[in-house]
Amino acid sequence: MQRVAQDWLVLTIPGNGGTALGITTGLQFLPVLLLSPYAGVVADRIPKRVLLQVTQAVMALSALALGVIAALGAAQTWHVYLIAFVFGVGAAFDAPARQAFVSEMVGTDDVANAVSLNSAAFNTARLIGPGIAGLLIGLGGGGMKATGWVILANALSYLAVIVQLRRMDEAGLHSPKPAARTRGMLREGVGYLRTQPKMLMILVLVFFVGTFGMNFQITSALMATEVFDKGAGEYGVLGSVLAIGSVTGALLAAGRVRVRVRLLMGAAVAFGLLEIAAGFAPSYLLFVLLCPALGLTVITVLNSCNALLQTESAPAFRGRVMAIYMTIVMGGTPAGAPLIGWIGEQYGARWTLVVGGVLVLLGVALAVAVRNVASREPSPHRVPAPAMLPS
Repeated sequence: MQRVAQDWLVLTIPGNGGTALGITTGLQFLPVLLLSPYAGVVADRIPKRVLLQVTQAVMALSALALGVIAALGAAQTWHVYLIAFVFGVGAAFDAPARQAFVSEMVGTDDVANAVSLNSAAFNTARLIGPGIAGLLIGLGGGGMKATGWVILANALSYLAVIVQLRRMDEAGLHSPKPAARTRGMLREGVGYLRTQPKMLMILVLVFFVGTFGMNFQITSALMATEVFDKGAGEYGVLGSVLAIGSVTGALLAAGRVRVRVRLLMGAAVAFGLLEIAAGFAPSYLLFVLLCPALGLTVITVLNSCNALLQTESAPAFRGRVMAIYMTIVMGGTPAGAPLIGWIGEQYGARWTLVVGGVLVLLGVALAVAVRNVASREPSPHRVPAPAMLPS
């Protein structure tokens, strides 16, 4: 809801357009790209339940400040820029701690299930949140003050999370002892990953999927407008059916006790092939029918990567492992978007999907090769997979 309201707020300020909107989005995600690796170090050093209360408070106060300014009708562009950046700093430290905290809440046996349910909740919110925000902004008159009240509602929502974190029984958590503060903790985390062939394979795979495959906003827009000659309504349908596929995939994954590498690689191959097929889709209807399958397979890849990294990583390194994973996932898409956009301009919209799918398949092959090579290299520093956490 806040993302929609924030974007609308930018556009209600006189003189703003697409450039200001892009700067706002960039400032909000820039801290995630720059600070996530260091945030992983912090997540391994500080109890995650405590750290999450701090990060949630930072984001709540940011939303509160922006909401009040907008509700008073006094928002200026620089206000939005500054608060978006502060919000992004809170999100940068929140993401790795929140991802790693999943396994502390449920234990190893239920990590795959918990990751999938979390993903289902996120994608359900992504499906209904924008509609609710648009409705509330419309009911409020559609101006700056209306967006302010929507942002204030988001600020209040953080209280529920903070209260529940405070109410948690620490005795029921599977929390490792926080890592001692030492020099080179980030370098130590990278060194740990280099000794783990399966984790290296996952990071290589998710780089290719995130950078070249998950550019749906660009590819869907180009296909809808340039290939099928459709308008905004039909373009919106594509986003909805993608989200339906994502929710379905997350709910299906919630029933799995264990995630197998075979499932991960199979889903990645299916995603690459479906992207290529979507690029050659002869009609808008067939393209729409392929979108849920694309959403299902890509969410299966992401959930499997997340769950495998959490179960395979040693508890003392989990925060840093998840931070590096989040940096690749969240940084890959913006990095690949210009290339995919250029391909669309030079060779046509269909090739954005075809090339993306081919590169995903190439990433699968490269990921397997990296795992095989790393497995053959003897390393005195290799850390075995962690033992089962006590229930």
